[in-house]
Amino acid sequence: MDKSYSRHIAEYAVGLTFADLAPEAVHEAKRYLYDSIGCAWGGYRTKDVNILRDIYKDMGGKKEATVIGFGDRIPAVNATLVNSLMFRALDYNDIYWKEDPSHPSDIIPAALAVGEMVDATMEEVIVAIILAYEFEMRLCEFAVPGVRERKWHHATLTQFVSPIVAGKLLGLTVDQMVHAIGINGSHNHTIGCPTAGKLTMMKNTVDPMAVQSGVFAALMARKGYTGTEAVFEGKEGFMDVFGPDWDKSKLLDGLGGPAKILECSMKGFPTEALTHTHLSCMLKVVREHDVKPQDIESVTVTTIARACDILFDPHKYRPESRETADHSLPYCLAAAIVDRKITTASFSEEKMKDPAIWAVIDKIKGKASVEFENMFPAKQPSRVVLKTTSGDKYEAYLEYPKGDPREPMTEQDLDDKFGGLADGLLDKARQAKVKAMVYGCEKMSARDFMAGLVL
Repeated sequence: MDKSYSRHIAEYAVGLTFADLAPEAVHEAKRYLYDSIGCAWGGYRTKDVNILRDIYKDMGGKKEATVIGFGDRIPAVNATLVNSLMFRALDYNDIYWKEDPSHPSDIIPAALAVGEMVDATMEEVIVAIILAYEFEMRLCEFAVPGVRERKWHHATLTQFVSPIVAGKLLGLTVDQMVHAIGINGSHNHTIGCPTAGKLTMMKNTVDPMAVQSGVFAALMARKGYTGTEAVFEGKEGFMDVFGPDWDKSKLLDGLGGPAKILECSMKGFPTEALTHTHLSCMLKVVREHDVKPQDIESVTVTTIARACDILFDPHKYRPESRETADHSLPYCLAAAIVDRKITTASFSEEKMKDPAIWAVIDKIKGKASVEFENMFPAKQPSRVVLKTTSGDKYEAYLEYPKGDPREPMTEQDLDDKFGGLADGLLDKARQAKVKAMVYGCEKMSARDFMAGLVL
């Protein structure tokens, strides 16, 4: 190859303009921005967000960027972390899952914070958001199998994308962008344990940390700091260290074609992505057949092997934290059986003590399927078989969940989700005002846009 991977990426990113974007890509970027801001309202009261916000509020510093909702103005690097965690805290923001999973919207706060810092237009911010999705999603297809299968977390991918997003808004040259990618790609490899076994606040924090450090890397590069150019393909670089089997065409081929953001998915439930088709199946069964929790003898969920490994391990049958519960398929299914819905309230401390959930959770078992594994990730199949104590047997089968591009969230779905997350913080009139602001944002500055997100 005549150029390094980073240089190919940098040249595309530096050259992309708003005029290059297809209208449908711009519209989709606004939909994901609207969805993500709703998730931020949901994260506003969480303990982890407030811990970080308090640390940075006490630390102070230059007033460069706004913390969503709270209104604090702090250094852009710090605002990026708090806002990204607000998006991520409830595990309700978007999902792209091919060889690897990721949540590209985790990177949007880098665009917002740097955009505000440099007084960019929201047109420029939208270009940066499109770049976030483009390269985060391409990296999800780059490793075969994914880095998650090699026991690394997908924040390991984000480390390469966040400096591109920040660097675009900082106006980096191609050489500076190459350095920014090399700086951040040298030190953010994240082991898989945040999403394995008993989960902690770090489950939702490692990706925002990789986003934050990307902003810092871009600032370093703007000042003349240098980073490894061959960070992907060089000796002891990413591809060398993480092992063989890379689909190089997925990372670089077709740049300038249809935007990858059009292939991303939204979440209909505030849970780990692999739970969604199963939850849809379970809700279909209990609602259609009016199954009561006390009538259940057994539930068998057929899924892919990695879902069994991630979502049915022993810790998932006795979750002690919200972070573990929303990654526990037995818990999520039990809550769906009991309440016939899954919302953010399904993971409250009070709900996690509900005896009705614990009465049914051990009746739920996972079954790995080679057939289903071969269908993944093109499809996310689920088969739920529910047997009752009276001898009835009910079954449902689905291949992808609501929010998938093949069954996208409607505007009403998005409004309902946004309202459910924002209620108690924004009245209906303010919710409508925020939505109108998002969908008309290209006429605004980033500073005015962020000011419109303060309570």
